[in-house]
Amino acid sequence: MARAKRKPIRTLIVTLIAIVLAIAAVFAAINVYVVASTRTHVHTISQIEESGIKVDAIVVFGASVFADATPSDILADRLEVAVDLFKAGASDAIIVSGDNRDSHYNESDAMKSYCVEMGVPADCVLVDRAGYDTYASVWRAQNIYGADSVILVTQGYHLYRAIAIAQGLGMEAYGIAADKGEYDNQLGYSAREALARVKDFFQTLVRAMPEDADQPITR
Repeated sequence: MARAKRKPIRTLIVTLIAIVLAIAAVFAAINVYVVASTRTHVHTISQIEESGIKVDAIVVFGASVFADATPSDILADRLEVAVDLFKAGASDAIIVSGDNRDSHYNESDAMKSYCVEMGVPADCVLVDRAGYDTYASVWRAQNIYGADSVILVTQGYHLYRAIAIAQGLGMEAYGIAADKGEYDNQLGYSAREALARVKDFFQTLVRAMPEDADQPITR
């Protein structure tokens, strides 16, 4: 009788292990696909200049902003690269896309101010206050701001996913890595990114409409 009871338990354990392994395989396959399919679309500013690429907009993804509205190092690097691209003639517009759901926290306005301080005309910096995540920022760049061709600016670990989303939505997309140094908690960022690639792979597949999709253009 004891042996008879053990058999179903063993079968359940084997089944659970098989399910976990299958999920892990899908997870790994999506991550490999996202990186491999977008790697050739990552460029340097020099390559963009030499090839004469001109796009509808340069899109900068939001990141942490300090209480005094100063961008964190990771965000400042993104903005500085975007400004360099703008000055190199890669586009006539920069979209700064950040999360501003909290009235006491404003990423995108701080991003615009930083660009203007570096010499970009204020009218050339479009403020997307509903860029709550990477997918929303790219979706809105196309569907709200009318950008069908973009240069996406963020750190390298994040860039593959951003390009994959844009390509999946039918956009012409190039990426520039804004890696100017080492960042705190990089291991944590990379681990979270692996999960986010899977989530956004399926979001892009169905072309999901993001939260506050109809929030209008602001300057």
